[in-house]
Amino acid sequence: MCMPKQSGLLKGSLLPRGTMETPWFRRPSTLPLAIAILAMIIITAGGTIRIYDAGESCPDWPQCFGTWGFDISEEDQENWYEETKEYDSRGPDKRYTTFEIFIEWVHRLLAAIMALPVLANFLIILKRKKLYGKSLVKISFFTGILLTLQGAAGAVTVRFDNADWSVALHLGLASCFVYILLWQYFSMRKAEGAKWAMFRVSNKFKQLQLKRLKILTASIFLLLILGAWVSSSPNGNQGCSVGFPDGWPKCQGSVLPTLDDSGILVQMVHRSGAGLVGIALIFGGMKFRESAKANDIHFGYTRTFDIATGLWMTNVLVGGLYVVFAKLGEFPEKLSLLHLLLGVASFLCASVGLMLLKLGEEVGEDE
Repeated sequence: MCMPKQSGLLKGSLLPRGTMETPWFRRPSTLPLAIAILAMIIITAGGTIRIYDAGESCPDWPQCFGTWGFDISEEDQENWYEETKEYDSRGPDKRYTTFEIFIEWVHRLLAAIMALPVLANFLIILKRKKLYGKSLVKISFFTGILLTLQGAAGAVTVRFDNADWSVALHLGLASCFVYILLWQYFSMRKAEGAKWAMFRVSNKFKQLQLKRLKILTASIFLLLILGAWVSSSPNGNQGCSVGFPDGWPKCQGSVLPTLDDSGILVQMVHRSGAGLVGIALIFGGMKFRESAKANDIHFGYTRTFDIATGLWMTNVLVGGLYVVFAKLGEFPEKLSLLHLLLGVASFLCASVGLMLLKLGEEVGEDE
């Protein structure tokens, strides 16, 4: 995940002579940042679950095979299936290892633990409402609601046996959750008096580029969700076949395949969208840099944009390698996890630039 630091993207944030800033570990703004990092760990755990195809390793919710633990033998799993008649979608003989159950169990545990710091975050901001303002109080409260919705989405995902739409919903809510936490962090730092150079931006540049950055960030987000849909759809991964060049960069050995099969359709929509977003990022980045240079804007804005673009283009290559190195019915799932994390990182990097531009003070050209 790309986060600006005062020594890098936010260089130039020196305080007035004679004042000392509160240490980072004592600032209330550190809490939403820490929660965002925990959320990224949970997203990584969710991706690991996807690698091991262990989304149904705890078939009930909130318990796991009727217990609160994870060390469940194959015999106990069989007994639970026989009692409930809720068999795994892969067949009644499917059994999970202790490790597969554990990663799903710890994923749920971390999500549950997160409720405590989210509540603390709201109470701290509420107590300091005069400093942080009513808007941040509302946002911190909404963060709690979003966490609740995320938990409900997790339950729905289990209930519907990892249906493609439920997996996409789960990832979408998780990404929004991290986004809002990062927005809280930057907003709180501004309220705390951080003198970051990226909090000051010319009115002209902001008016010209804010809409562009919103559209490109939203496009990355939509493709991220579409990717989750593709990876979870029946035959979605191998809709275009596998190997080079028939599976990638071609699809079923053709540059323009017929779209009568749902697997081919979702693959081609995802690939076309990824290509269009990549082109938009490249040309949008050129316009962005030209405008930043003309308006003497801090390099941090273009840096976040360039990192997001670089991650996106790298991810296109990783997505291709995922298909190239695959065999029918067998995919290199570690590349799938990398594909997911690069997509999320690209979205968050673009989001950081968008947030800081949004929070930037509209100063005049002569200031």
